[in-house]
Amino acid sequence: MSASLQRIGIVSIATVLSRVLGLARDILTFAVFGTSALNSAFIFAFTLPNLFRRLLGEGALTAALVPTLSEELENNRRRGVFVLLNKVVTWLILVSVGVVGVAMLLFYGIKWIPGLEERWYLGADLSRILFPYMLFVCLAAVLAAALNVLGRFAVPALSAVWLNLAMIVALGVFGTLLASTPEGKMRFLCFGILAGGVIQVAVPCWALVREGWKPAADPRFSPRLKEISVLMVPGLAGAAIFQVNVVVSRVLAFTLDESAVAILYLANRLMELPLGIFTIAVTTVVFPLISRYAARGDFRNLAAAYQKGVGLILVITVPAAAGIILLREPILVCLFQWGAFGDADTRSTLPVLAVFALSLPFYSLAAHLTRGFYSLKDIRTPVRIAGVGFLVNLALSLGLMTFLGILGLALANLGSVILQSAMLQVRLTRRIPGVAFRRQGRNLGKIVVAAAGMSLAGAGLLTGLESWLTAGRQLAFVSLAAVIPAAVGVYGVLIWVLRVEGREDMEHLIRRFLRGKSGGGDLNL
Repeated sequence: MSASLQRIGIVSIATVLSRVLGLARDILTFAVFGTSALNSAFIFAFTLPNLFRRLLGEGALTAALVPTLSEELENNRRRGVFVLLNKVVTWLILVSVGVVGVAMLLFYGIKWIPGLEERWYLGADLSRILFPYMLFVCLAAVLAAALNVLGRFAVPALSAVWLNLAMIVALGVFGTLLASTPEGKMRFLCFGILAGGVIQVAVPCWALVREGWKPAADPRFSPRLKEISVLMVPGLAGAAIFQVNVVVSRVLAFTLDESAVAILYLANRLMELPLGIFTIAVTTVVFPLISRYAARGDFRNLAAAYQKGVGLILVITVPAAAGIILLREPILVCLFQWGAFGDADTRSTLPVLAVFALSLPFYSLAAHLTRGFYSLKDIRTPVRIAGVGFLVNLALSLGLMTFLGILGLALANLGSVILQSAMLQVRLTRRIPGVAFRRQGRNLGKIVVAAAGMSLAGAGLLTGLESWLTAGRQLAFVSLAAVIPAAVGVYGVLIWVLRVEGREDMEHLIRRFLRGKSGGGDLNL
């Protein structure tokens, strides 16, 4: 158990480090490029290799690869793992090179289409540079899966750290010192991504070679390779729906104006920061528990563990959403209003960020609900519901963007995730009545009251600070430094006074997280 806790601690620390560096990377990028057409084109171009990364590398392929490699390790030791790894790497390179080649031809052809606005040509040019990153990051995901099977967790956990560091150095050092134009700085940023991709492959490759792996081309088909292909199909469908949803939203934003993609991306990233840290922590704790209970057929304890997870998600994400809405302007001013990102960009982002903040609890619940289906080995139901969500998001986006612009796209995402979480909840409750959300009704009411009290106290303090200090960065820094701890203190007192369920688990989870051991305990289940 102690070894498992240590590994979880390593992954947790690496995740937080990656999130912090990712935030620093975004701050630097927006400071240099603002919400310009060039930055929107870059975000759009970088979205595309990430789409195929999710489809071919992380997620579906990794989920299918890990259990198969684990069986090889059990039956044929490391030799079997390395033989299968060579086959997977060989076929992944062949498929990825083919996809990259076709994509780059398509992007090159865009320059010959007359009459498009300049940002489309910029996006196509940057896509030709960035798309090969898909090959590197897919390989990195496969190598990381092999290392995890061999019990090596630190190297794979640091993969995103190398990318963020490479981007920061490329833009912040080389771009600043050697480039005199925004276009030149953007080239350095793009090459930084490719360099980061190379590092993401080189580091785990070196680690695997030290474990005894001898890389070799092996295109021969085998039953194990066929098994991986069959296992990854349902997950591939689910990942495709979600990622195409992201791409479609950004394409629609790209049609609106030069800054829409950048604003949509920025608001989404700020929402993902608490989502990535807190929701991952909760699902890391709860998912193994409900999977064990499902395997035993113990649905009473499964429901109890699942409801504990829901309580934790609500007690964390509801006040987080309220806090982001309350402090969205100081957050944007402190973190992003530097250089090319000005006051007008902040004002444009404020309403979009508020809508994304409202979606935070629903995204977290949807992720938890999906784990509930996975614990029952039901992948198809979440995929089908994700397909419905995609169609709803597309229809709402097309209807709302006409009148509300980028805010309409944000509202469409909110509406879609609310529908998805509701559909997932209804279907899971049919399978396991004990997970019914009505059991959280009273507790949710207490959490909302506590979050409202926190918001009122924070708003009062914020108003007092605004009457004392002049508007600007100083006010923003002081507001965050004063309001955040005060609001957290008020919320903590209120959830104890109101006896909110999950408060002890939240305290337990935070203590373990601060000690680098989030996710290893049983949360008093």
